[in-house]
Amino acid sequence: MTRSPFPKSPITDLFGIQYPIIQAGMVWVSGAKLAAAASNAGCLGLIGAGSMKPDLLRSQIQKAKKLTSKPFGVNIPLLYHLVEEQINVCLEEGVKIFFTSAGSPKKWTQYLKDHGAIVVHVTSTPELAKKCEEAGCDAVVVEGFEAGGHNGRDEITTMCLIPQVVDSLKIPVIAAGGIGDGRAILASFALGADAVQLGTRFALTIESSAHDNFKKAIQNAKSGDTKLVMKQLVPVRLLKNKFYDQVIELENRCATNDEMNELLGKGRAKAGMLEGNMDMGELEIGQVSALLKDIPTCEQLVQDLISEYHKALTRVS
Repeated sequence: MTRSPFPKSPITDLFGIQYPIIQAGMVWVSGAKLAAAASNAGCLGLIGAGSMKPDLLRSQIQKAKKLTSKPFGVNIPLLYHLVEEQINVCLEEGVKIFFTSAGSPKKWTQYLKDHGAIVVHVTSTPELAKKCEEAGCDAVVVEGFEAGGHNGRDEITTMCLIPQVVDSLKIPVIAAGGIGDGRAILASFALGADAVQLGTRFALTIESSAHDNFKKAIQNAKSGDTKLVMKQLVPVRLLKNKFYDQVIELENRCATNDEMNELLGKGRAKAGMLEGNMDMGELEIGQVSALLKDIPTCEQLVQDLISEYHKALTRVS
């Protein structure tokens, strides 16, 4: 393994990876192809299980094992009703790295660790991050509200969140939310993070399973084209479209959760991100979209991140 251009990190040792960079697990976007490509590029790739039934998850894990010999993991949102089946499928397939989210870390962390797994939980406040440490997590992802998809209600920005968490925890801290280039990676390390997790930037790669229409929409996004909505239900950052307009209309007239759920229906995120319905699909993506204009391979992306990191480091030095 060649020497990493980044500072020494406990995260690279924890996962057995080359660079302290995690490709976020994203619904409808990060299947086996993206996870394996990210791992092959020296990062930790994650399969996003939130959109997968157990049989599909099993097939994606098996596919990833054929595409890479490097470590990869699975991200499992704990609010999913099939979470127990998903976890058991992962264990049966030999998965050893779990990123859990959208729920209490206490419920599954010890069970997974008893089966020899490494467990990381994703959270959005210093208080919740402390609970992850108390639950026995090996590391924590702390995600500022710039991030795409499901988010925290407190709206703490990454720059404010990371140092607060670093100052209060002993376990490694992975920064997430609004990190899209090497400059942001350097800033995250300066704030005390041990690694970074990138979602939107990896969604806009060749290996991502996002629909081409969705990728083009991300490329064309401008500052202010995403917004955190549905805070009373499940906060989520969306790219603005006709569906977003309908959500705002309901929120402005103080619609009930039942009305909001009726609008959401089923398959809304799949329709947008995987099938390319740019009008009525739920387009979960981060604020950093406005910065991203190219669609590289994962290998090229990682090399670009390294180059950008060194340029930023030289500038501040």
